[in-house]
Amino acid sequence: MTLDAWLAFCAMETVLCFVPGPAVLLVVSVGLGVGMRPGIGASLGVLAGNALYFALSATSVAALIVASHELFTALKWAGAVYLVWLGLRMLMSPASARVDVAVGVGRSFMRGFIVQAGNPKALVFFVALLPQFIDPRAPVAEQVLVLGVSSIVIEFGVLALYVWSAVRARRLAGARLSASLERTGGACLVLAGARLVVAGDK
Repeated sequence: MTLDAWLAFCAMETVLCFVPGPAVLLVVSVGLGVGMRPGIGASLGVLAGNALYFALSATSVAALIVASHELFTALKWAGAVYLVWLGLRMLMSPASARVDVAVGVGRSFMRGFIVQAGNPKALVFFVALLPQFIDPRAPVAEQVLVLGVSSIVIEFGVLALYVWSAVRARRLAGARLSASLERTGGACLVLAGARLVVAGDK
């Protein structure tokens, strides 16, 4: 992998990370609902899901998942249902949902991991695009590792910026508008679930 190929990958990754998807909508909703630390926890969970997909993309397992329509669809619907369930809880019962999410960073981490692992479009992205930046004449595993670490560092920065912006918006709004922000976070999760299904059907 040449330096130019790596820089092109980093540029593409940066642009794509800023496009709101299920992961971005999740961390924004957590930031709006409960604050910075849980938001960062959810971001780390998303990145753990990406790390899993990077590992799978380096093996034949990824190709099997992508080729299996039933498994692909099952992953997509599981992730979508989970997002909608979380969103409806925040919409219907903001107070209890806030306490539940705020139990710890660990729970937010698991939610981020489940959401990203339930987004098979991410796996398709890695399987389809990684080969475009890899030199088959050089050790493939090392190149996948470099691209994986680069992707995780870039996406962490972008997700952390989204979380910070959401927390900042919450603080500026004050307690009077906190309930509305929580409902906005819930609506983001429902939207993320719906988008996951619709995008997967295109």
